[in-house]
Amino acid sequence: MTGPRLTRLAQTLPSDVPFIGPEEQERTMGRPFRARIGANESVFGPSPRAIEALSAAAPEAWMYSDASNHELIAALAEHMDARPENIVVGAGIDGLLGVLVRVLVEPGDAVVTTNGAYPTFNYHVNGFGGVLHKVPFREDREDLPALFAKAAEVDAKIVYMSNPDNPMGSWWTGREIEEALDLIPDGTLFLLDEAYIEFAPEGTAPRIDPEDPRVIRTRTFSKAHGLAAMRVGYACAAAPLIKAFDKVRDHFGMTRPGQEAALASLNDKVWLEEVRTEAAKSKARIAKIAEANGLTPLPSATNFVAIDCGRDGAFAKAILDALVARGVFVRMPFAEPQNRCIRVSCGSPQDLDVFAEVLPHAIEDAKAAQAG
Repeated sequence: MTGPRLTRLAQTLPSDVPFIGPEEQERTMGRPFRARIGANESVFGPSPRAIEALSAAAPEAWMYSDASNHELIAALAEHMDARPENIVVGAGIDGLLGVLVRVLVEPGDAVVTTNGAYPTFNYHVNGFGGVLHKVPFREDREDLPALFAKAAEVDAKIVYMSNPDNPMGSWWTGREIEEALDLIPDGTLFLLDEAYIEFAPEGTAPRIDPEDPRVIRTRTFSKAHGLAAMRVGYACAAAPLIKAFDKVRDHFGMTRPGQEAALASLNDKVWLEEVRTEAAKSKARIAKIAEANGLTPLPSATNFVAIDCGRDGAFAKAILDALVARGVFVRMPFAEPQNRCIRVSCGSPQDLDVFAEVLPHAIEDAKAAQAG
């Protein structure tokens, strides 16, 4: 008796996943976290209109969702100053990244990203047999000219960049990105991940014609809109590329409650502004807590703060481990030298009270561990 015959690619891929969730860590520890400030979720929650929409949609859970996402796409097209033909909706940006890679990347195709940038994109590229080429951060910001230069060198199918950036919180201005577009090599698609764009300063989003065949932009309802559990993301690109998504996407991958909640949230501009305000307050307090403990907060255009721990990655990891052991869920960058930092998401005042209480003890634990 034999089991299923995995593809050669599947047999060679590692079994690890991009992130270990806080719930898994809680099960390992045998207790819940006191403060959940590591996954860049919006602790401020969804729009009240979105909550009402979720409640109203609950009795309709017996029905499949609208496979064409008609109403949501129409609203998103207006939001992006595009046509419905320029918009696709999917299960978060992560889901859309998987479909995009499936559409464009064949085994052996080159793909360019930043070393230490969002690992889920890499996960999809590896899963479809693409070959990743990575360039380093430059002064804690993704190096846009170097990314395009590497793409020309390796004939990349896709260049990935997030703006604002995760995990550092850094950003390029919209004008800088617009001026760099002519550096995109022929046949290369620039994948611009704008998951945190709602938190960024005015002028961070570039003005790009939706029909520009060189660019695809992805956004999400998981961050500022507070709907991470609903898994709603969207992309804006030239109509022929968006049409290609229909060939391979899960047409019933969206939930009806998710569609309704996203539409309601998109139309609640007042709530979105409240979230921005609360996030700014939270980032300011995180920065003060860091500085009070001799650490350096980095400027952030997101809903988290990267905190420079002042030494190497081993020291930052020791602080992170001590925070987790004391009940505070945070994360950190994976690659040098950015891994000298820990990354702390915006939290409630109560969350940050816990962080302020625990951080000095975590630093002492880390110093003691390195001294020993």
